[in-house]
Parts: sequence; structure tokens; C-alpha cells
Amino acid sequence: MKKLLQLFGAFARIGVMTFGGGYAMIPMLEREIVEKHGWASNEEIMDYYAVGQCTPGIIAVNTATFVGYSQAGAAGGIAATLGIVFPSLVIICVIAGILTNFADLPVVKSAFAGIRVCVCVLIFNAVTKLWKSAVKDKAALLLCLMVFVLSVFFSISPVVFVLLCATAGILLTQWGGRGK
Repeated sequence: MKKLLQLFGAFARIGVMTFGGGYAMIPMLEREIVEKHGWASNEEIMDYYAVGQCTPGIIAVNTATFVGYSQAGAAGGIAATLGIVFPSLVIICVIAGILTNFADLPVVKSAFAGIRVCVCVLIFNAVTKLWKSAVKDKAALLLCLMVFVLSVFFSISPVVFVLLCATAGILLTQWGGRGK
């Protein structure tokens, strides 16, 4: 029961501070899950993120479920998922109740414009951290650049990119001696 409460609390802290979607929560995930509790490594968090990206649902919820499940089975997955969702649910209900009365005010519009800029910076920070731990050789750099170019110019599902890169990673490891 103690582990379930820890999972709920950790993900509730992440959930209450996650503005801007799943990618913006990467620095908080690293701090809370990797550094503070040691429940996963940076590489495992990236793996959970990759799988969470290509499975149905919200990345933050999927990642919380994976981490919770890895720590305490199905009950841990449920506790972590409830932890990540609960703060957002409460905050959204409160904001929705208030915002409908004030959404057209210039100060509110300006505040949201500022928040969007902040979220962009948080996402950029997360991408930088992911880049440092994921792109470690020329093959990874080539895969990264190919996915970037294809995603900019074509409307391809992220699932396709994940599957193709997983296949490339397997092939590179098997035939190129990568990862040995």
C-alpha cells in the first residue's frame, strides 16, 4: 500500500505541474522518477515514452501506467495513472468554471499567449535532453534526421516512424555491430 501511495503522490506532483502536454513533463519525470525515486533509468523513461507515443491515449497517462506497472503490477499502474490524471481533472474543472466568464478579456488572452511561449521552451528543453541520450552515433543521427525531414514534409503517423526506427535499430544491431 505504501508503494501505491508513493506512485500516486509522485505522479500527482508531476500531473499538477505538467503544462503543455506530455513532452513538457519529461524534465519533471526525470527529476521525480529517475533521480528522486530511482524507479526507472533515463533510457527506460525514453522507452516508455516511445511506446506511449505509439499506443492509444495520452503520453503522460501511458508513461505513468508503464512506470506504475513496472513498480507494483496492475495496482501500481492504476495508482500512477490516477495520480497523473487527478490533478488535471480538478484543475480543468475549476478553470472551465471560471474561464468561460473571463476568456474574452485581453489580460486572459495575453496570459495564454505567454503560457504558450513558456510551453515551447519546456518542450525544447525536453527535446534537448532526449537528443543527448538518444543520438549517440552516426546511425542514430541519420535516423533522427530522416524522421525529422519526413515528419516535416509528409503527414505520416508517429506509429510508422516508431516501427520503422525500431526495425532499423534491430537491423543495425544485428548486422552493424551496434550496441555490442
